[in-house]
Amino acid sequence: MALVLNEDEVMLKETAEGFFADKAPVTALRKLRDERDETGFDRALWAEMADMGFAGVVVDEDNGGVDMGFMAAGLLAEQMGRNLSASPFLSTSILAATALRASDNAEQKAKWLSAISSGEAVMAVALDEGAKHNPHGIQTRAEKSGNGFKISGAKAMVVDGHVADQMIVAARMDDDQIGLFLVDPKTSGVDVERTIMVDSRNAARVEFDNVEITGEALLGAGDEVLNKVLSAGRAVVAAELLGAGGAAFESTVAYIKERKQFGKIIGEFQGLQHRASHLYSEYQLARSAVLASLTALDEGDENAPKYCAMAKAKLANFARLAAQEGVQMHGGVGMTDEYDIGLYMKRIRVLQELLGDASYHSDQLAAQNNY
Repeated sequence: MALVLNEDEVMLKETAEGFFADKAPVTALRKLRDERDETGFDRALWAEMADMGFAGVVVDEDNGGVDMGFMAAGLLAEQMGRNLSASPFLSTSILAATALRASDNAEQKAKWLSAISSGEAVMAVALDEGAKHNPHGIQTRAEKSGNGFKISGAKAMVVDGHVADQMIVAARMDDDQIGLFLVDPKTSGVDVERTIMVDSRNAARVEFDNVEITGEALLGAGDEVLNKVLSAGRAVVAAELLGAGGAAFESTVAYIKERKQFGKIIGEFQGLQHRASHLYSEYQLARSAVLASLTALDEGDENAPKYCAMAKAKLANFARLAAQEGVQMHGGVGMTDEYDIGLYMKRIRVLQELLGDASYHSDQLAAQNNY
């Protein structure tokens, strides 16, 4: 597995660096936060991302996408992490698009993949139900009703669920398989409550009370479809953590090269040099883990779910360490809103939990390897 970028990916990386630094820097997140923006992202930015082909990065060309694969998606997510750029990229272009591409439902597939690529649709995947990630413990039910289904249950931390044009809901069917169902949030019986997370992003709590849907709403069922969605999401979240953790590390190194204490630049203190060196080593290992997971997804490697779980666990630990060390090395000012390091810490905290934290994935990997 060659963990290097090809020419097209290098060009995309450079384009993404300039785009997000210019169009969606940290100051844009501060503006959204301070205005308590109800959408949680800039719709004009999302339209520009669609025009650039970013929204349809994993969508096939027949449905308006650019079909550059998950490595390309990870490169975009990394730059979003570096700039704390808010957009429905993860919920719509990765989770929902992957679910649709894995579906055998040709009509729904064509309709919504095209809408994702053009930036016309924002979609959300409603998966988790409790305080912690547990995709195998889903209690939401989809009971057969005539030619369709009735969905009952509740979901938590539905990213962008408050503004979604359509939701993809994971629910347990009569045969105990997990099915993925398209649900219009405006359908009778759906109650959506917006929640503002610690990182100033938006998610939703959603309740389903005997929500009636047609048989055409079923996208697919079984572990294979669900695992594709989870693996894609975990790898791309890991890429965003790489960007956020990397930016936290680099801003901290820049700070200790300038800050003076006792008449000396604090970066000259050996203790801080050791901590920065450790972080740099972890940063490079983390990058390899992300590249391996994205490459495995693009190559259709049968071990891709393990690579993605490994990357999510590694990046959660690295980014958390980068944020904590960043605040520590900034000293007292690291606790103030004037410096961006606190914003990175908050975003990293949310991404750590999303689609499973390091402990969850370490436990799953251990079980799979009979430990």
